Amino acid sequence: MNIFVLMKRTFDTEEKIVISGGQIDDSGAEFIINPYDEYAIEEAIVLRDEHGGEVTVVTVGEEESEKELRTALAMGADKAVLIDSEELDELDQFTTATLLAAYLKEQEPDIILGGNVAVDGGSGQVGPRVAEILEIPQVTTITQLKVAGQTATITRDVEGDEETIEVSLPVLVTAQQGLNEPRYPSLPGIMKAKKKPLETLDLDDLDLDEEDVEAKTTTVEIFLPPGKQAGKILEGDAATQVKELVSLLKSEAKVI
Repeated sequence: MNIFVLMKRTFDTEEKIVISGGQIDDSGAEFIINPYDEYAIEEAIVLRDEHGGEVTVVTVGEEESEKELRTALAMGADKAVLIDSEELDELDQFTTATLLAAYLKEQEPDIILGGNVAVDGGSGQVGPRVAEILEIPQVTTITQLKVAGQTATITRDVEGDEETIEVSLPVLVTAQQGLNEPRYPSLPGIMKAKKKPLETLDLDDLDLDEEDVEAKTTTVEIFLPPGKQAGKILEGDAATQVKELVSLLKSEAKVI
């Protein structure tokens, strides 16, 4: 089975976001594999162990992303591919999906897995965009995946309920929390990862020009959410509190 995982390098979820000069200041920040992508990597490894084949983890980024790719290899992936975006001025979901699809269309994948969303942008667009470009089925927010022959039976989360779908391979799926419990890289896995293949590709390797992947969106402004205001404690009996609450909702909160 030919299995691919779409991975993104994101801020550590414990990092404090700092805005400097209208841009996010990532100097000194810690980066990790996007947590939702860890579910995808784990599921890919489980599928390979059950059905044979190999797992290739692919990311779009700059040289620093090799660290997260090596972590995926240490978890158990077989190969890694870095699509170098250094020469591109700006990336958006269109850019990333176009680069990934250009690589994947030559690979004959059986299953492509990715995280449901990235914890930095949260758009959830890249996986579905890749599937649309490749013209293959897609199933998002999955919590269970079983493969038998050329058919996948998939359970997906639908706002508090579940939906079960059968689909023919090849298929692209995006992983939701609850799909599995991602493993930690073991010491032997870390040692083996140093010898596993990590390929770097650029636009020429993908037969693309900069105009082909030019971002379709522009970031107008980046800002932090307003700080939380201190709460108020209403005093007096219930009738007095209700009267004051209604007054505050009208005059301060302006919601009624």
